[in-house]
Amino acid sequence: MTFKTILAVTAPGLGDADLKLAATLCEEAGAHLAVFVVGLAAPPPIGAYAAVVSEAWFQERQLDLERLQARTDTVSGLLASMTVSSDVSSEYQEIAWADEAIGRRARYADLTVLGPEGLSSEELKTNVIEGVLFHSGKSLLLVPQGAAPTLKPRQVMVAWDSRLESSQALAASLPLLVKTEEVHLVLVDPVESEDEHGAEPGADAATYLARHGVKVTVDRLPSQDRPVAAVLRQQAIDTAAELLVMGAYGHSRLRQRIFGGVTSSMIEDPPIPVLMAR
Repeated sequence: MTFKTILAVTAPGLGDADLKLAATLCEEAGAHLAVFVVGLAAPPPIGAYAAVVSEAWFQERQLDLERLQARTDTVSGLLASMTVSSDVSSEYQEIAWADEAIGRRARYADLTVLGPEGLSSEELKTNVIEGVLFHSGKSLLLVPQGAAPTLKPRQVMVAWDSRLESSQALAASLPLLVKTEEVHLVLVDPVESEDEHGAEPGADAATYLARHGVKVTVDRLPSQDRPVAAVLRQQAIDTAAELLVMGAYGHSRLRQRIFGGVTSSMIEDPPIPVLMAR
């Protein structure tokens, strides 16, 4: 599989930097750029004062719709000035269900990109991350401030722990890995056992990659009482990685998303562009 459709998500009040970043990746990959403009609706008033404030709430929703239309028009104008193939769609969605709307849209893209602007907007970031990871079955690329993302990286680091999410991230990243100069498969405190890493931790994953023509090196690292995320961050620096590939660990409980410690750390402060899948 190659990346043929890349999705970028934006919202009223945001600028165009993330869209331009996604367009650059589309140019590099020869991909189509799909933009989803999402307006987040505040919940309706409830309780004793609901009747008093409902008129103000309706007026605010009308303003939201106008802002959404204005943002969509601005995005349409921007896309018309670009050379990449593109389309734009928009949706005004209750904030409790916005992640599912984004996830549905992401099912029709090979990759969703969330850049620095999106990462700085807590509501949008939360809904994009949860929507893509829990509702699309596709991968997500997080791009921190100051990073220069590329879909043709020379050095890639893969965080490997032999679990299902890690395997899915590895498979999702294969279109990139087969074209790299070197991939570092990083294991932190690997356990030698039949139901974890096997007799030689990392060997089976390295063989899988090598059969695809990937040039892979296995790095088995001790945590030495450091958080796993800190070990991964340092290894990304030490290997001059341009991309970190990792599985996203978490689950949904009564619509409350719960991520594991390493996943949460990378979401909050990605050291380099991070490709996630689950």
